Formats: sequence, C-alpha cells, structure tokens
Amino acid sequence: MSGRIYLFNGPNLNLLGEREPALYGHHTLADIETRCRAVADRHHLELIARQTNAEHEFIGWLHEARRAAGIIINPAAFCYHSVAILDALRMCECPVIEVHISNIYRREDWRSKSILAAATTGVITGLGIDGYRLAMEHLVQLLAKA
Repeated sequence: MSGRIYLFNGPNLNLLGEREPALYGHHTLADIETRCRAVADRHHLELIARQTNAEHEFIGWLHEARRAAGIIINPAAFCYHSVAILDALRMCECPVIEVHISNIYRREDWRSKSILAAATTGVITGLGIDGYRLAMEHLVQLLAKA
C-alpha cells in the first residue's frame, strides 16, 4: 500500500499536555504524531502532520491535500464557525476523518454542533488521543479496499 495521509490540527492544539489536562490529558501533539506515524510506517504510507492557529493556513493545507489518500483533521474551534473550511473540505476527493479528543456531546451545547461534519467521511469524538490512531486505521482499511 502506498499513499499520503495528512494530519491537520487546529487552534490551541499546539498546547496539548499543558492546556486543560483534566479535559485533554497529558499527551502532547508530538505524542499523537508519533503514534500516527507508527501506523503509517507499518502500512508504507507517508504522513504529513501539521498544526496551525490560522484559519487561512488550514484552508491552504486542505487545498494541497484534496487528492491525498486520506485526511485526518482535528479542527478544534474551527468546526463551530468556519464556513471557509467547510467549503475547502467539500473540495476534498479523499476520505476525511474528523477527530475530537474530548466528547463534544458531553460539553457545552454549542460544542456538539460541528458544521464540518457535513463534509467529512466520519467523526471520532471522546476517545482521547486514541481517536487519531483509530482514524489512521480506518483510512488504512479504506485504502486496502480501493
């Protein structure tokens, strides 16, 4: 199997491990990338991992990745308001998995309404950083079927 998987993380995720550890845990973004890279390497896939606090940068990355083997996104707060990111996701020709570390359905009511979910293949929420690994494994299964 070959191909490129993109892993995009949105605002404030650069502070994982420091930011609200009771809610998001003590793992860092580097820990997440290491775990995802292990899955990618095992299946001979290339992983491109990036994080940004800038909406325009996130959109540019989606444009770049639109024909990849797959995309995993944790859009963080972008998922509640960014129609521009929603439009960019709709241009993606590959599977896109949205991941949230915390269970967005057990938090404030407004957090349970990701507008981006309408343009993704699936959403994983509330499984901590394991959600990223599960997203990777799901993409691997989809690629194996293709």
